[in-house]
Amino acid sequence: MQKTSLLALSRRSRRADERSDHSEAGVETAEFAVPTPEARDADSSEGAEMTEVAEKRRGFRHWRRQRPFIGGVLAVLGGIELFFSGQLDLGNMQIQFGIEGLQATVVPIAIVVLALLSIFRPTHHLFYGIICLVLAVYSLIGVNLGGFIIGMLLSTIGAILVVAWMGPRGPKESEAAEGETA
Repeated sequence: MQKTSLLALSRRSRRADERSDHSEAGVETAEFAVPTPEARDADSSEGAEMTEVAEKRRGFRHWRRQRPFIGGVLAVLGGIELFFSGQLDLGNMQIQFGIEGLQATVVPIAIVVLALLSIFRPTHHLFYGIICLVLAVYSLIGVNLGGFIIGMLLSTIGAILVVAWMGPRGPKESEAAEGETA
């Protein structure tokens, strides 16, 4: 005897109602023409290019999901913004804060390097993320108010995402349990 929750039953009944509503409302389905063999030969080279592009996109998507990509990109953008906010030239006047502008150069470069390391070497993402977070917060006093707050916020949010990244996901436990029972 299988126990089913009321929530699951209500979802099933709602889906069944939606399906019946679509069929009663006269929803038309699209009809597709089947290409002739001559048309297939002409489109084969175009189809091969499309499959190569799709395969590259699928490969990049898989690579991206195996690392803290979004957090690293945000931290890189924040570091770049910090770097350019510390290198301001207004005519004859050059604006640099810190120990003669050294902090305005070193801190953003370190943030960018740490963010890139977290993307390309995700095994040590926690270490890179914590140091990046400390540098991002320090940039508030060391680099033009944290790149006028924008660079500090981007770097801080990116570093938090890098630290919080949980690693690549395996199959869900519910899917694994269903596969064993089937």
